[in-house]
Amino acid sequence: MRIVTDTARCVGAGQCALTEPSVFDQSDEDGTVVLLTDHAEGDTLENVREAVDLCPSQAISLEEG
Repeated sequence: MRIVTDTARCVGAGQCALTEPSVFDQSDEDGTVVLLTDHAEGDTLENVREAVDLCPSQAISLEEG
């Protein structure tokens, strides 16, 4: 599953980085999402799905492929 982030929509809440720190981080500059990898599977994918649901600005999405 491919992970897509939209830094323009991100408000820097950090829920993604707290939910799956191996995939998401936050910019030191403005706190917006930094994607460490753009693919996930298994248990990591489940945590990424949770991060998508928790994101208050809906700045994270998943795409097949």
